[in-house]
Amino acid sequence: MMFERPLLLWASPVVALLVFLLATHARRVRLRAAAAWSAPLGQLAALTGRSSPYLLAGVALLTTIGISGPRWGLASRAAESRAINVVIVMDISKSMLARDAVPDRLSRAIQVARRLVQDLSGDRLGLVAFAARPYLMSPLTLDQTAIALQLDALDPNVASDGGSSLGAALTLAHEVLTQASEGGDRAVVVLSDGESFDGESAVTSAAGGLAKDRISLITVPFGLPEGARIPEEDGTWHLDGNGQEVVTRRDDAILTAMTKAAGGELIAPDAPDPAGDVRRSLERLDRAAVRDQLAADLVPRGWLFALAALLLLVLQTLRLRTAALIGIALCVAPSLRAQRPTTAARLLSQGDTTGALPAFLQEAKRRGGDTVWYNAGTAALVQGDLPAATAALERAATSLDPDLRRRALYNLGTAMLLAARQDSTARDSLLTSAATHLRDALTLAPNDPAAKYNYELARRLMRPPPPPKQGGGGGGKEPPPDADARERQPGEMSESEAEQVLGAMERAERETRKELARKQRRGAPPGGPDW
Repeated sequence: MMFERPLLLWASPVVALLVFLLATHARRVRLRAAAAWSAPLGQLAALTGRSSPYLLAGVALLTTIGISGPRWGLASRAAESRAINVVIVMDISKSMLARDAVPDRLSRAIQVARRLVQDLSGDRLGLVAFAARPYLMSPLTLDQTAIALQLDALDPNVASDGGSSLGAALTLAHEVLTQASEGGDRAVVVLSDGESFDGESAVTSAAGGLAKDRISLITVPFGLPEGARIPEEDGTWHLDGNGQEVVTRRDDAILTAMTKAAGGELIAPDAPDPAGDVRRSLERLDRAAVRDQLAADLVPRGWLFALAALLLLVLQTLRLRTAALIGIALCVAPSLRAQRPTTAARLLSQGDTTGALPAFLQEAKRRGGDTVWYNAGTAALVQGDLPAATAALERAATSLDPDLRRRALYNLGTAMLLAARQDSTARDSLLTSAATHLRDALTLAPNDPAAKYNYELARRLMRPPPPPKQGGGGGGKEPPPDADARERQPGEMSESEAEQVLGAMERAERETRKELARKQRRGAPPGGPDW
């Protein structure tokens, strides 16, 4: 539960006490006037209205609490996006540990996949990992964070058996995409060295099934044709059944045949930016509307207190009709109207972010208010209108309410972080601004994990400062030691502390994902090579 105006909440007992004292004083005046008119009338007046001061104090208490803006309970709303459906097929067989890519094939493939997940923000992504058999690590989802966590947990130990079954992985990805009822065009992105022990015919047959259902295939190869040995955890090299060291090679024949059978695209093995090449290929696909359920902000509940106050007024009116009651009723009426959802709030609750954004902006310009600007900026951020989100959230970030200011600063930093990904020319300045706003949000809430993560992400994406120029004779000046620590603001983590926090979170998530993946193992281990 939270309150939009906490000061009014703290003042509500004082307001109730003042109303009680005024009502008590008014009753005493009324009793004296009745007694002065006649003794019987004074006795009759003394028997009525004894509970009136208490009822009126309750009305004042409830009304003040309602005006303070109580909120609790999350509302679920539907958000719309235009997306394509993409399944990433990741080879996690032992051959991917070969070090003919930097640092090894699997780590390089995960780096490319993570970059691809970032570039496809707003699209529905799924993840299939395979070794001897395929594993569905994540169904199609708009939550890119879940895909990124699954990617971080991938290694050959996730699979129960060694081997490589590329054809079965393509079949599983095909099934996932054919069951998708929303979204636009469909695509499969394969990241593999091409070694497959189920045979070229099985792979090309599965790829042909993709072409039959008009599912695009993009292949990203890893490794070298010359091959490399497979390292073991104890520092030795992987051996085959005859005790000989295994040399794994990139199988261009299978990768080419698979891509040709699907009518897809094969990324060049020496491409400097394979993730960018994949993204440009996917940009040619058509997107369609999809819907997803998101958690909205806390729901306003002030109308409940206003309703309770109104019921007390009705009770008092039935017992004793006075002009004072009419005045209090007129005071409560505006609060009831204020609790009625605005047009923008009603559109947002219906999932219409496209219509809610201009309605919020119009409302903010008409009557202002930090909360209105925050709602407008957040709606623009959800809609993807980053300039409008930045302008509105900058006004909301000046709020005197610490909680509202923290949320506005966090959303503002996130908006600039997203803008930095889209605008390469102003990337450095946007990242600097994003880090500044996220740091200010951390100052207000040092234990906010989301703000910590985004802040460290912004810092890591910044370009390192150029090295100092050194001239002859040693005349160049070097930067003072511990410069970063000297410039660090209160509440900001040092780089070593940030690395420890992020490392601990990544290790915990990785172990959790590995454990969940191991529980998916089924069936007897197949025969044949185990790499």
